[in-house]
Amino acid sequence: MRKDNIIDTTFKKLRAEGKKAFIPFVTAGDPDIETTYRIAKEMIQNGANLIEFGVPYSDPSMDGPVIMRADKRAMDSGTRLRDIFDLVGKLSVEYPETPFLLLLYFNSIFVYGVERFFDAAEKAGICGLIVPDLPLEERAEAQPCADAHGIYLISMVTPTSEERAEQIATSATGFLYCVTSLGVTGARKSYATSFAEYFSKLDSFSDIPKCAGFGISDPEQKRKIEQYCDGTIVGSAIVRKVEQGIEAGLNSEEIARSVGAFVRGFTGGKSNDPSVL
Repeated sequence: MRKDNIIDTTFKKLRAEGKKAFIPFVTAGDPDIETTYRIAKEMIQNGANLIEFGVPYSDPSMDGPVIMRADKRAMDSGTRLRDIFDLVGKLSVEYPETPFLLLLYFNSIFVYGVERFFDAAEKAGICGLIVPDLPLEERAEAQPCADAHGIYLISMVTPTSEERAEQIATSATGFLYCVTSLGVTGARKSYATSFAEYFSKLDSFSDIPKCAGFGISDPEQKRKIEQYCDGTIVGSAIVRKVEQGIEAGLNSEEIARSVGAFVRGFTGGKSNDPSVL
């Protein structure tokens, strides 16, 4: 029997309030775990509704150069899965109403041990996983463990999913990650996708919340896209903000504050840092 999951509670509350979800992504351990912890706190305090952590990986096939560089910095700093579990465990105690997600490749789960991984993930307070290289048809090894531990495997759908889109949408849990364009992650200035058509088709299949990701890099893009869906996911633009802070020689607290201010531009949330008001 599936356990309760606060992803459902979060989207139900947002829908009742007529609000859209904002889901920022950051690579865990870039440039170190302590900075990631501070960044996550800043993002939540500046209006993020869910937090997505990327698990650093040596061959991230879905990611563009910005996130690939972040993965390398995180791995160079010695970040391991156990560190990320500890990070989320700490945040889950401080922010029990915020869903925390991991984006990772299945090999990371397999090497750690599937049952051992899901047990650790549940104890840490992880609510959902985005596993780009684990399509719906290949989930047999992970799905039973995910269900037993109350963790959602978040489904991804693309504009070219075509006949698979209905199956993906109707079987999705938590929310549907709607890829807005083809290719790898990274900021984009324009899209070839017709969002009205894309999301209308998905809405006809399922009422599950739908969040758009890939390429959203500024508040104006976010506002244009979220009129068609339930929320937006911003990744590379935030990871680039971290990178810029590192390049500028900022310390951990300064990097976190700069990311918090950047997130506030998307959410309109009130900053906890008087210096950026």
